[in-house]
Amino acid sequence: MDSTDVAPDLAAARRSLEGLALGDAFGERWFPLFREPRKAFDEIRARRTPHEPVWHWTDDTALARALHRVLDDHGHVEQDRLALYFALAFDADQARGYGHGMHLLLPQLLASPADWRTLAPELFEGGSLGNGAAMRVAPLGARFHRDLGHVAGQAALQAEITHAHPEGIAGAVAVAVAAALAVRGEFTLSRVAGRTPAGTVRDGLLRAVDVPFATEPWKAADLLGNGQRIRSDDTVPFALWTAARHPEDLEAALWATAEGLGDVDTTCAITGGVVGAVTGVDGVPDEWLRRREPLS
Repeated sequence: MDSTDVAPDLAAARRSLEGLALGDAFGERWFPLFREPRKAFDEIRARRTPHEPVWHWTDDTALARALHRVLDDHGHVEQDRLALYFALAFDADQARGYGHGMHLLLPQLLASPADWRTLAPELFEGGSLGNGAAMRVAPLGARFHRDLGHVAGQAALQAEITHAHPEGIAGAVAVAVAAALAVRGEFTLSRVAGRTPAGTVRDGLLRAVDVPFATEPWKAADLLGNGQRIRSDDTVPFALWTAARHPEDLEAALWATAEGLGDVDTTCAITGGVVGAVTGVDGVPDEWLRRREPLS
């Protein structure tokens, strides 16, 4: 199906973006910069809302906004334009928590966006297999949920610009498909795994299928990974497990994801983007929405 034939669901995309940004900003509160790990874990288990008056979002949201803008403007992933928008987002505020690879890549794309074709595969000798392409992609899946094949194809196209390694791409496909299935009311981990390219991300999702939802989230993170290794296969399975555990409750999903600690802004961004595609952010405490940095 041609991209022009897939009717976008702009409301679902916006819900997902709002949920992603909230998860990102909420998750960022639990990093050691703000709380040492034991204190963070105790506060999360006690469901104690972070006290900071402003919850800033990170590169997860900055790049999700860039992708959202390109899709609004073009209706599909226009890769060179997206490379430029990613570079502009980085240039506007480099202190959003970008990883080492993006500090190498994105400044070069500001001058020559089309060079992503040669530069991205050279990162880390074969391309990045990190979680950056997965953390920003849920709103794309929500937007194009009517065609899962189109979702997977567009997710891969946006991933290639920064994460050329097959596992970096697979993580993005998995999250986008999860968001699409969530909007369709068909989200299960096994269905996501079935649409994810073979490899370690898919293997992690298949392990997640066998982790009962009665398992405490911190234990599930021990089994599936919590993003601490900054790899897609160490991040996506747990984030989607908590999303599947709480498919209609964004607040509960984010608390459960935070219990895993690790790269908690990214795991919460992924979970927030998937669950938020269905729920929006209306059901979360008003205090959270007042504190989250605005998207506009």
